[in-house]
Amino acid sequence: MLSRLGALLQEAVGAREPSIDLLEAFVEHWKGITNYYIESTDENTPAKKTDIPWRLKQMLDILVYEEKQQAATSEAGPCLEYLLQHKILETLCTLGKAEYPPGMRQQVLQFFSKVLAQVQHPLLHYLNVHRPVQKLLRLGGTVPGSLTEKEEVQFTTVLCSKIQQDPALLTYILEGKKTTGRKKASREATALPKEAAGVKDKDRPHSRAPDRSACGAQALSTQLPAEAEEPGGGTGESNLITSLIGLCKSKKGRVALKAQENLLLLVSVASQAAATYLVQSSPCCPAIVEHLCQLYQSLPAFLDPADVAALEGISWRLPTAPSDEASFPGKEALAAFLGWFDYCDQLITEAHTVVSDALAKAVAEKLFVEILQPQLLHVSEQSVLTATALLTALLRQLRSPALLREAVAFLLGTDPQPAAPEDSPHTLCAHLVRHCDHLSDEISIATLRLFEELLQKPHEQIIHSLILRHLEGRPYVARGSPEPESYEDTLDLEEDPYFTDGFLDSGFQPSTKPPPAPATNPDGKTAVTEIVNRKPRPRLSWRRLDTTHTSTMLMDCSRSAAPEWRPGAGHWLPHPWTPMSPNGLSLRVTSSECCSTACPGF
Repeated sequence: MLSRLGALLQEAVGAREPSIDLLEAFVEHWKGITNYYIESTDENTPAKKTDIPWRLKQMLDILVYEEKQQAATSEAGPCLEYLLQHKILETLCTLGKAEYPPGMRQQVLQFFSKVLAQVQHPLLHYLNVHRPVQKLLRLGGTVPGSLTEKEEVQFTTVLCSKIQQDPALLTYILEGKKTTGRKKASREATALPKEAAGVKDKDRPHSRAPDRSACGAQALSTQLPAEAEEPGGGTGESNLITSLIGLCKSKKGRVALKAQENLLLLVSVASQAAATYLVQSSPCCPAIVEHLCQLYQSLPAFLDPADVAALEGISWRLPTAPSDEASFPGKEALAAFLGWFDYCDQLITEAHTVVSDALAKAVAEKLFVEILQPQLLHVSEQSVLTATALLTALLRQLRSPALLREAVAFLLGTDPQPAAPEDSPHTLCAHLVRHCDHLSDEISIATLRLFEELLQKPHEQIIHSLILRHLEGRPYVARGSPEPESYEDTLDLEEDPYFTDGFLDSGFQPSTKPPPAPATNPDGKTAVTEIVNRKPRPRLSWRRLDTTHTSTMLMDCSRSAAPEWRPGAGHWLPHPWTPMSPNGLSLRVTSSECCSTACPGF
């Protein structure tokens, strides 16, 4: 009796709550959207005030619910098959491009983002998905400062997250095809329609539902602007990379910051093949460096080195000048340039090795060689002074090893061989060294600050090229001679914050077969050692200078030590000991201090 009563109650509940046909509901909502374009005559009603956003949300909820119901089978449901077979995403992309009704592009971007983020079934491999994704990216990249920037950056966030999870998707989103294995890609692109055909062969009550909306979709396509098909799914001028670069230029701080984080996520892909593709087949590196060069070209022709030095701590996360600093012409432009350079440095630090090396080389070629080098070699003192100050600021912000390597190669060259007496280099380094003795005191001081900043960088070639390269094979202390017991007391070198006392044990060793040592006196000391041991105690700088004592020392050096190293000591070391220039003693002593700092014991 009780069992019969329970069965009757179950039948009653089933009769009052009939099962919902998901595919039929999905098609009904899509037909409601298409019928709006067929029947509506009001072109000024915003999309928000129509039922289109509600119907798109219902379609998304149906797709998500259907996937949860079929989680055990891990197969695409009939609603997802219908979405792909009838090219709904393609049609929505066309509606977004037409911007009818007004604000439709915003609704389309939101729908794309939510479908790709919430539907767990892999979608971007299919042609009917990644092709409208490419078209939608091109729509956003061509409208700077558009009203849909927020939706665009959310859309790119989803795409970059998907690429981070599966780097193979990079080729589909950027080009829509794989460079290798095109046949395999075509098979994958048609796999889902074949599954759909197989589903139709089974006797399902809703198998005929898709045919009912064919006329509506066909009528809609006749009213919308035709979209030219691109052979091979190729992309136009704008794609994911250029869209992200465009969003990075946004005046809205949050949008620009999120776009920069997305680009940072994109270049840090772990796959070697994806990183190589990003470098060789995308405008990633050229687009990033082009924006950097544009920001540099927007700077004033002349900037005071003091103003450039005052803008410290500019970060890509906050590329604005501090409000407490004094204002000067070009302050905001300089802050934007330094902020983007800091971002490029961060990209090079966190990117895949392939992308990092390519981006560092692009920055060195386009910014250092093509823009900064001509200004450093220019005859105009203002141009030289501004370029030197900016280069010093860039070195101060530089942290990535790859970009530091390129900067060192740009400034010092790549020749590791010892300097020969007959060398007469016309390199940038030799030119900058001559600027230390420039007729303009400002240029001399700015150049010395550049070398000071360079000497603080952790790179072996810096010390080797500036100091040790000119000392290799020319020992100024007789080898094998005993060191004086009070050696440290004799030199009394002040503690240096940048170079430790163990510098000579850090791997910079002289050649295994040095040339014969110069003649020594009975005590085993050369003339240079005697001169250095006569250095004032404590070591003097131009701020605290005993003029009489230091002038006597320089005269002794000129008379006694010059013959020892003048034949081939290089272009950097002779500067502290040459006769005083019209600039006075200060630059000579400062150069001497720089040499002593870089090479303790000299």
